[in-house]
Parts: sequence; structure tokens; C-alpha cells
Amino acid sequence: MKERGAILLVACYELGHQPLAVAWPAAFLEGRGYAPTVMDVSVEPFDAGKVAGARLVAISVPMHTALRLGVGVAEQVRALNPSCHVCFYGLYATLNADHLLATCADSVLGGEVEPQLVELVAGLERGEPTRRPGPGLAKLAFPRPSRSALPPLAKYAHLERDGRLELTGYVEASRGCKHRCRHCPIPPVYGGRFFVVPRDVVLADVRQLVAAGARHITFGDPDFLNGPGHALDVARALHAEFPDVTFDVTTKVEHLLRQRRRLPELAALGCAFVISAVESLSDTVLRHLDKGHTRADVVAALDLARAAGLVLRPTWVAFTPWTTLDDYREMLDFVGREDLVDHVDPVQYGIRLLVPPGSLLLKTPAMRPYLGGLVQEAFYYRWDHPDPRMDGLHAEVSAAVATAAERVEDAAVTFARVVELADAAAGAPSTRPASLAPVPDRRRPPRLTEPWFC
Repeated sequence: MKERGAILLVACYELGHQPLAVAWPAAFLEGRGYAPTVMDVSVEPFDAGKVAGARLVAISVPMHTALRLGVGVAEQVRALNPSCHVCFYGLYATLNADHLLATCADSVLGGEVEPQLVELVAGLERGEPTRRPGPGLAKLAFPRPSRSALPPLAKYAHLERDGRLELTGYVEASRGCKHRCRHCPIPPVYGGRFFVVPRDVVLADVRQLVAAGARHITFGDPDFLNGPGHALDVARALHAEFPDVTFDVTTKVEHLLRQRRRLPELAALGCAFVISAVESLSDTVLRHLDKGHTRADVVAALDLARAAGLVLRPTWVAFTPWTTLDDYREMLDFVGREDLVDHVDPVQYGIRLLVPPGSLLLKTPAMRPYLGGLVQEAFYYRWDHPDPRMDGLHAEVSAAVATAAERVEDAAVTFARVVELADAAAGAPSTRPASLAPVPDRRRPPRLTEPWFC
């Protein structure tokens, strides 16, 4: 299988980033003498020629959207190349292994997948039967990701800053997560473990991205501050070598509180913004999700970020079985009152709790009264809100923000429309001041051009 084209790595969607979940497996395989080809169906056409010559097609599915797209890719692969071995790998492959193996996959890999993928290739060469390993959780010796065969950065999400669009690279300084938020797909696979990527490997990846034109780096770690010493060491090294290159990170509210003394340094090193999964302002919802923070913590973290000179971009799970209509309207009040309208991608106002197979939520008594059956072909469990107004509002908001995204509508215009929908659902006239037309040339905080989808 060492001939070029015998192994095809397929990316389906990675939040608009150049797919690291393909670049790293490619590097591991190349280190063992293989010559994989790659394809990213999120930015380039499906290439039947690459599929026809492959003996193994490995499809990366690190998120729900990628999995749904990946199943369609697998069907096309089967039609073109029936004898090909189809492997799914990534978080959502592990969570949905039983269904994938029963329908469209010959093998499924999860966790730290690269050694498993190398072993799968070697086993296929030897003609050995495919086994079903559990998630790989061994510490790896990471090579520099192999990006040369991937589509160029210009095809992916950009940083929008001061009216300019800048090429953006995506790296990881750690993988996995030590936290166990119940709605997250990582804990069922990693079980509270995380692994750091050596600083020199991260910097080597940054160098090749900067050489390709990147002026901004996204650290895609599930939580950049899981290992704060390592994270700051990487950030310092990046700034020392590329002082004009900025970056963004994702971290929990509780880490913003615990690491408050480090936040000013993070800003000084070039952190353009921090994404934090606030999820809700309801302490009831936060407790059911086991988020590790409270509403008061959110307010404190926002104040700390501002004092440090950091832009905080909160994300939300706006619809859960426990979110009341009053909770939803309070979230909107908070966004408006705290001048966060331009800090929130409007798609966030329509995010509904996703409960995939394997989710920790399936084990919680609080979820059971609302839980329906598994929609196998869509890879989630149904749930219904006890207040029918909330399910109706979700449908209306989802349609509104999707239309707004297609139009590239001003976030403030979309926000005002969502507020009107929420007030109408409550059957009460708005208590908010009359909306003013947004100032089109106002200075907005930096953001990535790809909205946050799961």
C-alpha cells in the first residue's frame, strides 16, 4: 500500500479551518514511508479519480456536521470503489461506531488516532482481519503536520479585523480535555485526559503556516488553558518569533477566573480574542451541563477579560430542555446590555443542545423526562422542550439566522430580529428601547469569518 494514492485521507468540515485532522495523520503515515493523498470536500469538489485508485479511504469526522457529510462521502466511495476499505476516525466516529460499522464503515478509530491508522494500514498490507480498537489514549511523539497537499489557506476562514480579511492558520497545542462537561463530545472519548503537543512542534507548524501567508493563528485546543504553563510558553514563543502575528484561543470561564493574573500577558502577546463556552446564564442549565461556572462567574470573567484588554467572544447553547423563555430573553438582554452584539456570531442564538450517542447527558436523570428516540441516520437523540413556545422559537430563530448568514447581514440587524421573535413568543411587548439602525462603519471586534457550527 506504499504506492502514492493507495491511501486517501478525506476532510469533511473543521469549522472552516484547513484540516489539521488530516494534516497530522498524513505526517504520521509519511513518517512510516507511506504517501497518502488528501481531499477536503468542504472547499473542493469530490475527486472521483483519487477515490478510484485508493485501497483505503479514511474519513475524518471530528464534529457532527463532518459526520453527516462523511456518510455521504462514504456512499460515493462505495459506488466508485466497492472493494476499498472505508475507515471513519475522530470524535464522532467513536460516538457512532455501532451504526457506522453496521452501514458504511469497515473500521472506526478514535482518540489519539494516528498510531491506530498507521497500524490499520500495515494490517491491511499483511491481509490481517480488521479489529475494533478502543479510543487510543497513548501519549504520542508528534511530527510537524503535513500541509503541503492541502488546499491553500485562502480557501478557508479568514480573520476579519478593522475591515480587512487576513489569512488564518489553525494549530493545536494540546488535544483532549481534562474537563467533563456533559454536553461535550470529548469526555466520552478522552475520559478527562489531555495531551500537550511539544512547543517546538507547535512552532514548526506555525512557521509553515506563516510562510503560507497566515497573519493570525487559531489555537484549536478544546481548552487552551488546560495546561496554563505550557500554553503561555507556546504563546510567548510564537510572539517572540512572529511579533506581528496575532492569535485566538478557546478556554473555559473557570480558567479565566483562575488564571486572571496571566490574562494581561496573554493580551500583550497578541491574543486578538478569547472564545469561551458560556452556554447559558441560567445556573440551573449550567449545573445540568456540569459547566463548572455560574452566572456570577460569567460576569466576573467578562470584567476580567476587559480589564486585561482581551476581547471575549461567548458561545451559547441557547436551547436546552431546562432553558425557559425568560432565560432566553435574559441572554439577549445580557448581550445587548454588555455591548456584546458584535462579539456573538448570530448563529449562536439558534444553537440547540445536541445529544449524540455516547453523550454523558444520556446518563443524567435531569435529561430523561425530555429524551426521545435515537435518530440513527442523523446521529442524535430527539428531545422536546416542556414549553412548546421554545420549540417554536427555535425553529423561527434558526431560520432567521440562517437567512441572515446567507445575506451576510449585519450582526446588529440579526440580533434585533431575534429579540423581536423572542418578545413575540413571550406574548409581551418589548421592554427594550426602540432599536436604532446599526452604524455600518463602527469599529467591530476581530472575528473569524466562519460562524461557529458543531
